[in-house]
Amino acid sequence: MDTQQYMSMFLEESMDNLQTLNESLLELEQNPDDINKVNEIFRVAHTIKGMAATMGFNQMAELTHKMEDVLSKFRDGQLSVNQDVVTVLFQCLDTLESMVSNIESEGDQEIDIQSVINGLEAIVSNKPIENVEPKEAEDSAEPKNDDVSERIGLNEYDINILKEAKYRGFNAYEIRIVLSENTLLKSARAFLVFKSLEENGEIIKSNPSTEDLENENFDLEIRLVYVTTKVSSNIYESIMSISEIDKVDVWDLDVEKYAAALRPKAATPQKVEESKNSAPVVKKNEGKASSNAKDNTHQKKVHQSVRVDLERLDKFMNMVSELVINRTRLEQISSNYKLTDLNETLEHVARITSDLQDLVMKIRMLPLEVVFNRFPRMIRDLSVELNKDIDFIIKGADTELDRTVIDEIGEPLIHLIRNAADHGIEDRETRIARGKNPTGTIKLIAYQEGTKAVIKVEDDGNGIDVEKIRNKAEKVGINTEGMSEEEIKNLIFAQGFSTNEKVTDISGRGVGMDVVKTKITALGGTVSVESEIGKGSSFIIKLPLTLQIIQALLVKVGADTLAISLGYIDRVIDFKEDMVKKSNNREFIMYRGNVIPFVRVNEKLKIKQADNENKFVVIVKIGDKTTGLLVDSLLGQQEIVIKHLGKTLRNMKQYIGATILGDGLVTLILDVAALI
Repeated sequence: MDTQQYMSMFLEESMDNLQTLNESLLELEQNPDDINKVNEIFRVAHTIKGMAATMGFNQMAELTHKMEDVLSKFRDGQLSVNQDVVTVLFQCLDTLESMVSNIESEGDQEIDIQSVINGLEAIVSNKPIENVEPKEAEDSAEPKNDDVSERIGLNEYDINILKEAKYRGFNAYEIRIVLSENTLLKSARAFLVFKSLEENGEIIKSNPSTEDLENENFDLEIRLVYVTTKVSSNIYESIMSISEIDKVDVWDLDVEKYAAALRPKAATPQKVEESKNSAPVVKKNEGKASSNAKDNTHQKKVHQSVRVDLERLDKFMNMVSELVINRTRLEQISSNYKLTDLNETLEHVARITSDLQDLVMKIRMLPLEVVFNRFPRMIRDLSVELNKDIDFIIKGADTELDRTVIDEIGEPLIHLIRNAADHGIEDRETRIARGKNPTGTIKLIAYQEGTKAVIKVEDDGNGIDVEKIRNKAEKVGINTEGMSEEEIKNLIFAQGFSTNEKVTDISGRGVGMDVVKTKITALGGTVSVESEIGKGSSFIIKLPLTLQIIQALLVKVGADTLAISLGYIDRVIDFKEDMVKKSNNREFIMYRGNVIPFVRVNEKLKIKQADNENKFVVIVKIGDKTTGLLVDSLLGQQEIVIKHLGKTLRNMKQYIGATILGDGLVTLILDVAALI
């Protein structure tokens, strides 16, 4: 059997199961008496062991087996859940995760599991282990040779092979193997048994047949006739070393005695089956009709998926983008020349391209949950290491981002969260002295804002001491004269800059925040910090969703055409000059009893104002902030393709990119968040 066909499924399911174990162990540590959670952990660990053993990763199966020993102690009430035990189990999970990563990268790196196994064994040995009486062996007595024909179906052809093997000095055995009831992929398990045995001998006959083994058309018992130079104890140990094997019986087979018992039956013609000595191969059912309807009901539906290179998806996205641009141009031409015959066809093309672009964008989008779900475990470890009580809250994990962004955002968030735990949250005594809750809080919040995703890492700790940063900046040669407090706070993102006097494993080398800034900038995003001394800090990351095709409102500002994403727009209202009020040298408009900040876009972008009287206010919402944007006229709603401005124009912060309209005009797309 080619196990590679199962490799992708094994890797994905293993990582999912390990993440489930991480989350479940965290919950178990909080609720040590939750026996249902213990049972759930045991089941998942058992599944990992079975899958690893099935794929032939015996080291991984062995480690999980030792982990099961500890979990069974929990389940039986012989061991109480405490921090030390859970920490060892987490080390076990980390090692398993390293092993899965090693398998995925096809690395040959040896992973030492002995220290983790020693830790697990130490936990088990701390409590007395009850002596378990060995099960009485059913059918363990040596069977009669004359029953072999019924059990395995040997015929004269097979007997001649066995006689020849005996003559050449081989030993003949009958073997009975009973698989565990929870065995996954029984055919793969049979393959491992065959592979193990054929390293030192030859399988003459099997019951079920190799075809039935390949198709998993058997229960849990396998009978074999086997010739080898090894003794029965070696065979027993060889098979029992494979996981998910419940029982193995090995009996000597007296070939001469069996041949004599077979002779009276020789008058009855027997069909001679050609014995295949190769291991069973698991194949996909290629649509062969089964005479047994019951067999069909047992065929399992396999979840079908395929891995696609991101570069191909990028090309797919670009091609769809070009399709949208050309569709828009066709619509413009049809409108200009009044080609009504084209309208129906163009409407059909528009529906197809819309569906196509939705599909390609959804293919690339993933929820932030796949990144966020690793952090509760990290916070738990940090709270133990730093001896701090930390409450970790996640909101908006279902916010979706492009796959390329998802892959890169993990590392910056790790730095920010570790920084919040080490720099931000104070120790218990300090928090109590300041009248705070002894348990600190770190929040990880995500939400969508127009065409961007916002991720916030907030803590209720020390806050950022501006004077401390100023002093450190002066020490390292940075002139802070004339800098605002906001600019001084953002110095923490400078390379090698750290206010932590003590270098620890967690922070203090001044590399973490620099990595955050570099990574976020490379993704086309921004990172900023808001902080109040003694109350806490908030790090705000804004990232593009990389939705290359968006719905937008086209507007005129002076002689220029601009686009505003509909994701920002709340409503559009007519503008009258008497709507504008002034306060503290800032303009506001009153709308439905609400005071809304007001921005004249032409002044902000330094564009000459148009002379027309009928102007409009586009009311936009950014998070919980509402602002009115004054534009000269509206050109209508349109689907546009975002094209990045490139390196030369990347400092134009008021724009997220440009688009090509149906008449070939290049139009800039406003970044509303930056504008206001």
